[in-house]
Amino acid sequence: MAAGIKGIIGLAFSAAVGVTFLLLGCALPDYRNYWPLFVLFFYLLVPVPLIIARRISSTDWGGGGGGSSNALWETGLFVTAGVVVSAFGLPVVLAHIATIKWGACALVMSGNLIVFLTILAYFLIFTGDDEYAFSVWI
Repeated sequence: MAAGIKGIIGLAFSAAVGVTFLLLGCALPDYRNYWPLFVLFFYLLVPVPLIIARRISSTDWGGGGGGSSNALWETGLFVTAGVVVSAFGLPVVLAHIATIKWGACALVMSGNLIVFLTILAYFLIFTGDDEYAFSVWI
């Protein structure tokens, strides 16, 4: 039980650090531009395709047993990858058209990396059969 609580606290701290980088990229006096906050929508959208695929599909994480593939699960992974790539692409496009500065882009990209690794860690840690399992929460 203590490992589950420590995991939740660690993931919450990691997500807070990532969002802090995002806010620094927006609010520092050199940047003062809040367009990068649209990345928050991507943070909210990332787990949705996998949650839907997990809920509808009757297979386990990894596409089922025996190496078989599930089209719904693969589509969920594809859409999730598209959302992640879009979240990394938005700051680059905003910096390229000079809406934000490149320093802000770097801060947003590092925040993206931390937050997405936190989301990945959540899905990897909490997929077991204990009381903290991801499947219990959905």
